[in-house]
Amino acid sequence: MKSTSFQLSSSFSTEPHAGIPVSRMPFGWCSKALGPKILSVGQLPRESRVNLKTVRYYERRGLLPKPPRSASGYRLFPIEAAQRLRFIQRAKELGFSLKEIRELLSLRASPNKTSAEIRTRTEAKIADVEAKIRTLESMKRTLLKLAKSCGGCGPIADCPILDTLDREDA
Repeated sequence: MKSTSFQLSSSFSTEPHAGIPVSRMPFGWCSKALGPKILSVGQLPRESRVNLKTVRYYERRGLLPKPPRSASGYRLFPIEAAQRLRFIQRAKELGFSLKEIRELLSLRASPNKTSAEIRTRTEAKIADVEAKIRTLESMKRTLLKLAKSCGGCGPIADCPILDTLDREDA
């Protein structure tokens, strides 16, 4: 297996790890003795289970910090970037908006904050979800009524579903 050397920009630590400078670490190689794993922009999507466009989008939106670059200009992400992307994806799956996710990430980084603030935001999200469920249940009841009103065998011009949707009071 061919190893590639790289030089990180000055914003990333180049201190030796176990006697080996970061600039001499083989790209993508990970060892507790050597410190954190560095991921290329191609490895990060695989590690975090998101696509490359999503990585770039979150970078533009400020949810993923700009990574340091190698001497040749390649973006080099710490393994924490993959963890952060998975956090963002899970939060999105639970209905949090990108603005809310940014706030959660900000709270996480604030040492003087408590988990009560996260709980408050989670409870607010639960209330939002419950309101959406009520709206969806109401829509379902209306659609069931509409479906019952139509025998499905008359001409389209006499369709009670279309007639109801045409009415302003519906």
